[in-house]
Amino acid sequence: MKAARTTAALSLLLLLTGCAAPADAERPPAGPSATASAPPLTVPADPTDAAWVQLMTPMNEQAVALLTLAGNRAADPRIRTWAAALRTAQNGELAQLRALLARMGLPDTNVHEGHDMPGMVTEHDLARARTVEGGAFDRFLVAQIGDHLRQSAQVSRSETKAGTRPDARRLAAALVSARRAGLDRLAGLSSRTG
Repeated sequence: MKAARTTAALSLLLLLTGCAAPADAERPPAGPSATASAPPLTVPADPTDAAWVQLMTPMNEQAVALLTLAGNRAADPRIRTWAAALRTAQNGELAQLRALLARMGLPDTNVHEGHDMPGMVTEHDLARARTVEGGAFDRFLVAQIGDHLRQSAQVSRSETKAGTRPDARRLAAALVSARRAGLDRLAGLSSRTG
């Protein structure tokens, strides 16, 4: 049932955002005329791959914004350490996601600006995070990031099955593995903050 919902959500996402490659995206050259010094060429984005990378990028950006607040607001030093490590990992993923956007010829803009989507940390969430303190902040952070990790894993699993670009599918598979490890670590922290 969840897989069907994810597929339906991804399809709906495609319809709502009109995710497609720009008409003027460059295609790889045919034949031996390409030179080693030529800039990397973009390959037009498949709608599923485009929808995934255009969703994962702002999901990670918003998660990083929340994780950054933990450096000053988290009461538990273990939460601060965990949040700092996860922020570093999510920033590394962002670099890979942005490179993929460029290879697909897609702009590095948030096509989901203002959307309240499952697993995405919203501006409202960030505003709330700035008002809670101590253990309440820790619990809020763990809950929000747990949702982010679960939803981004689910969406990335869908990309590994439905995507067509090998580079996007590889990155999605890496994100699924990272989310699994993140959720395992989070389970240990949750039992201490509950």
